[in-house]
Amino acid sequence: MTMVERGRGPKGARLTFLTRAYCHLCDTMRDALMPLAAAHGANVRELDVDADPGLEAAYGELVPVVLFGDVDDGQVLCHYHLDRARVVAALTTG
Repeated sequence: MTMVERGRGPKGARLTFLTRAYCHLCDTMRDALMPLAAAHGANVRELDVDADPGLEAAYGELVPVVLFGDVDDGQVLCHYHLDRARVVAALTTG
């Protein structure tokens, strides 16, 4: 599984960003998500869905996806396009 850990913030909230290579929606969402996460002190774990058959089966049609928490127990906040308000709400209220 390809994983990139970014933005180890002091608050420790975890966002999981499901992506794939050569995905323009993923690039656009990453560009919007990373400063938002940094501003709220959140950690972002980026996973390539194509590197894990289970992730590809569960989320492949929805990529890019942002989860609050981890893959196994996280809450889907948005997919295709960043829902900034929903992400901020999750990061501020936990």
